[in-house]
Amino acid sequence: MTAATVPHFGPPPAAPAPRRPLAAAALLAALVSMVLGLLLGGAGPASAHAALTGSDPQDGAVVDTAPKEVTLTFSEQVAMSDGSIRVLDPDGKRADTGAAPRDLHSGSTVKYGVTLHAGLPDGTYTVAWQAVSADSHPVSGAFTFSIGAPSKTNVALPADKAGGGLVGILYDIARYAAYAGFILLAGGAAFVLACWQRGASARPLQRLVVRGWMTLTVATLAMLLLRSPYTGSGKLGDAFDLDGLNAVLDTKTGAALVSRLLLLGASALFIAVLFGAYAKREDEREKKDLAFGLAIGGTVIAAGIAGTWALAEHASTGLQPGIAMPVDILHLLAVAAWLGGLAALLVALYRTPDIGATAVQRFSRVAFGSVLVLTATGIYQSWRQVGTWSALTGTGYGQLLLVKVGLVAVLVGIAWFSRRWTARLVANAAAAEETGAEVKAGAGTMAGAGVEEEEAASVTPSPAEDPARAAQLARQKAAVATAEKKRVRDADPDRSGLRRSVLAEVGVAVALLAVTTALTSTEPGRTEEETARSSTAAAAPAAAGPVNLTLPFDTGGKGGQGTVRMDIDPARTGTNELHLWIDNTDGKAMDVPELKLAFTLESKDIGPLPVTPVRLAEGHWTASGVQIPMAGDWKVAVTVRTSDIDQTTIDKNVKIG
Repeated sequence: MTAATVPHFGPPPAAPAPRRPLAAAALLAALVSMVLGLLLGGAGPASAHAALTGSDPQDGAVVDTAPKEVTLTFSEQVAMSDGSIRVLDPDGKRADTGAAPRDLHSGSTVKYGVTLHAGLPDGTYTVAWQAVSADSHPVSGAFTFSIGAPSKTNVALPADKAGGGLVGILYDIARYAAYAGFILLAGGAAFVLACWQRGASARPLQRLVVRGWMTLTVATLAMLLLRSPYTGSGKLGDAFDLDGLNAVLDTKTGAALVSRLLLLGASALFIAVLFGAYAKREDEREKKDLAFGLAIGGTVIAAGIAGTWALAEHASTGLQPGIAMPVDILHLLAVAAWLGGLAALLVALYRTPDIGATAVQRFSRVAFGSVLVLTATGIYQSWRQVGTWSALTGTGYGQLLLVKVGLVAVLVGIAWFSRRWTARLVANAAAAEETGAEVKAGAGTMAGAGVEEEEAASVTPSPAEDPARAAQLARQKAAVATAEKKRVRDADPDRSGLRRSVLAEVGVAVALLAVTTALTSTEPGRTEEETARSSTAAAAPAAAGPVNLTLPFDTGGKGGQGTVRMDIDPARTGTNELHLWIDNTDGKAMDVPELKLAFTLESKDIGPLPVTPVRLAEGHWTASGVQIPMAGDWKVAVTVRTSDIDQTTIDKNVKIG
């Protein structure tokens, strides 16, 4: 909801002006595009979902001897628990000691490790891991390494990722319901206080706000119970495990959910005052003072509830969290004021005949301000989570963001019609007030005759009426009057048109909220690109046999020209053997006083890893036990010295998998 129905909201003109809303929308779209382009063009690094950036042994590595431990390196802080890292042998049995992962942090490097049993036999081992990112979302994965040589394995990796399955579906539904409940609660109450204060006594609006409170409360309780299986076992039965619930309460997300429940208790008191004492208050001055107090208190409570999302979601980690969290709170409050007010307006238009054009006009002003806040905060959030044009179009997060922008464009089109209906409604209301004043002035000339008739009628005594019968007749007259008033208002084509357009807006807004909820649980584009780059480097295909390189060189001195031929066998991660032959320009073996090598993996900032070969014979050098820790595109640099002062370094890239 980074942009919205901009043409719909704002002070309506005296008459429909179709070109001005379109021009304003086009201007706003151009401005947003320009700012977004500047931001995406100059973005820096950030992350939100944690990603596995390295391991030892590396994925697919073949090591000669069994390692003492397995370590995993992540892109950001993660939460680990017992069993978060499991190492399984080819038969599926635990190869690690079963102890909790050890924290091996060093500076900004986030690393965890588990100790392996001693004397592990040769074969292929599976490492399965699961953790919770700093932004509260579960992440998981698995990879293999081999001791001695690869072998068959009976380990079956889980089909569902962390946070998937039935528990994941239920948790996502609860997340959506929580957003929807907050929007109805905060937006409905804001609509009553800021736009239509008489609506505090309207039962349909009361039910809307109370149902929003109930939905948010039930959804929060459901998320608290489902949190343990959502980030852990994935089994629905574990939702009522007290040990799991106690562990959740010790986490940042658990604290945020409990805080939300406490704030919902305060909001229940707010609702009771709003629809109780405030609705019944008749003294205008007292009512104004109470409205001011409710506005302050309601804003504080709404900001606190919105802060529970900012505390535990994407805003709390990655780039500029100190700025991102307040921005996220403002974004949620603006969403609630806009969409919740829109839902309240729809209910009022359909269920309460008393709402007039003035309330609609006030809501337009409130919603227009909300749209401005949404635009500014949405652009910042998009830059922070996407960062580049390639992430916008090539990642799931970016594609969802584009869908969201498309839905907003549809809303803008519908809102143009809503603005026209609003303008007509306001104009007709002004005309009706003028007509009513004229009728009232004309009726004054007949007052004398009316009084005389009343006096004449009062001379004749009327029979005593039954009080119960009188009350029943009064209720019937009131019901008939209300029905007639509703019939007249429903027959108003401008009002009917506004109701239809607002209904269409709410329908699109429901879909927009679903997309926004999906965005909160989707890996941001920045992190997805970083993870993809890491996976590509780590999953580089193994070379088919030894790699052969030819590197011509010229040290600049006499007899300083020749060629280095190099064989790397087997050119895979783990242990490799190198053979180098040096030939002169005639193709004969050439003896040199010194030869050195270095391997560098620039994409991972590894190296240079020095290698000192040993001379076997004239022009023939070798190096055994050369360890290549990670698959990728390595730069091999060879330094050749042909005299005391003449030497050169030549390099070439080679893919080692």
